[in-house]
Amino acid sequence: MLKKILCTIMMFLGLSCVGFCYDREEITNISVYEKINPAIVAIDAQIPNGVSSGSGCIINKNGTILTSSHVIDRSNNIEVTVANGEKYEALIIDKIDGLSKDLALIKISPKHPLKTVKLGDSSNIKVGQKVLAIGNPFGFQGTLTQGIVSRIDYRKNKIQTDAAINPGSSGGPLVNTTGEVIGINQAIYNPDDNVSNIGIGFAIPINEAKNLFKS
Repeated sequence: MLKKILCTIMMFLGLSCVGFCYDREEITNISVYEKINPAIVAIDAQIPNGVSSGSGCIINKNGTILTSSHVIDRSNNIEVTVANGEKYEALIIDKIDGLSKDLALIKISPKHPLKTVKLGDSSNIKVGQKVLAIGNPFGFQGTLTQGIVSRIDYRKNKIQTDAAINPGSSGGPLVNTTGEVIGINQAIYNPDDNVSNIGIGFAIPINEAKNLFKS
């Protein structure tokens, strides 16, 4: 109770209480979110039967964005919204289709240098480690969820996680607790054709994306 009162007083006085008012896990989540979210974008791609919406992460300050191929597939009109609300048209640089790859690079021409994400090494991930997912599920831009690496499927080239991933999250990053991108969120498991999350999501390992850069 005393802690809550002191936190309220500190916030009223305009003082930072991050290290005092929150536990270690909360501080980690806040730190990662504030570090990564400025480099996360919303993507709306016009397709023949409507709009395909997803997420992406900026990997180059000049506007190169990594996302899922299925988000922008069959589209010739892609709109990207960056964290500050600015909107840009995007062009497809490269993409790899298929469930085990499903990656794409798109490019915008920003008015100023952009914040970028840091790419990690997916060969070092372990089942049980904590992960965070950031994206735009159902259009709610800048949404953070947390979970763990539930399984690593080397045969299908996927990271399984229980961090909530929903429609619109595709293309957003799966990150570790230091804020490094270890995967690109791709899909959720829907055995009953339910469009909501049931705790089984998948991401493409980030090392697969690094291979795309080299191609």
